[in-house]
Amino acid sequence: MTRPHVLLSVAVSLDGHIDDRGTERFPLSNAEDFDHVDRMRAESDAILAGAETLRRDNARLLVYSDERRAQRIADGKPEFPLRVIVTRRGQLDPELRFWHCGGERVVYSATTPTTVDHLAEIKNFRDFPEILDDLGARGVRRLMVEGGTSIHTAFLQAGLADEIRVAVAPMLIGQATAPRFVNPAEFPGGPARRFHLEDVTKVGDVAVLRYFPKVTSSR
Repeated sequence: MTRPHVLLSVAVSLDGHIDDRGTERFPLSNAEDFDHVDRMRAESDAILAGAETLRRDNARLLVYSDERRAQRIADGKPEFPLRVIVTRRGQLDPELRFWHCGGERVVYSATTPTTVDHLAEIKNFRDFPEILDDLGARGVRRLMVEGGTSIHTAFLQAGLADEIRVAVAPMLIGQATAPRFVNPAEFPGGPARRFHLEDVTKVGDVAVLRYFPKVTSSR
């Protein structure tokens, strides 16, 4: 069984935060970077996010470009990638936009949600390798992971990420309690392990860094 290539995608402030704690949201990306993300979504077979990201952002996880969706159909793919939600508590609001747009949806849950079982396929899971095995069996070859913190942490802690795309925004959040890219954890190799930096791209006022975690770099 072939597991999918796992791409973690995240936008962070200069001080390492992915969001703030205020009521007014300040987007970390710009229009050019959002378009890059849309292209990566269109190139993916599935897009995965955690339940907290779904609740916080009311995210839809769609491909927005009409041209990219048309190209997917021309290539014999579904109009939208499979959209995947991971939840441990199963507390999912059926009124969120995610459930009422786009194509197929699957929820991997440590419990059994009763509020969205009519809106998505529900699968129980024990760990993240099991999720990748199931997605691989569904024909998913490229998986884009869009957070949040606990989800990124879990993939990296288990050594499951093949690629990390970090968009660094020219701003400071400055809040100690604001969420970061990952939580404290024991990662494979610890600080002695250096990822391979594949490239750095200037996208408007955002710097996009691509790392390959499974390729180690020499000091």
